[in-house]
Amino acid sequence: MPRRLPVIVLLLALSLWLAASYGVRFGLMEDSRWVGLCAEPASRWECAVRTQFGWLIHFGVFGTLALGLSALAFLVPGRTGWWLAVLGMFAALLALVLYNAGLAVFAVVLAGLRLVRARRS
Repeated sequence: MPRRLPVIVLLLALSLWLAASYGVRFGLMEDSRWVGLCAEPASRWECAVRTQFGWLIHFGVFGTLALGLSALAFLVPGRTGWWLAVLGMFAALLALVLYNAGLAVFAVVLAGLRLVRARRS
């Protein structure tokens, strides 16, 4: 297995996650047709998901989660810390796209630093 394959796979997965996050933002949260459909108390599951995402965005859950995972990843050694940094990066990209950029910027920096940190021998 080539040495750079995990990095390439990670970058591809992060790119797909970023595209999916923008799909949620522009397809569900900002689309004007959902405003009309979800204005009245409806039993559509899409409206429930949109409402829950709205509350999570309002309380900054995505940014806090990303910063927490990235900070924890920076402190945990070994493979576990690397995987926590990957999860932190995924959460940070979602937070950046869904209006929690204040904390997510720091989470991206911390997770990125943890991902490129050299292993100790």
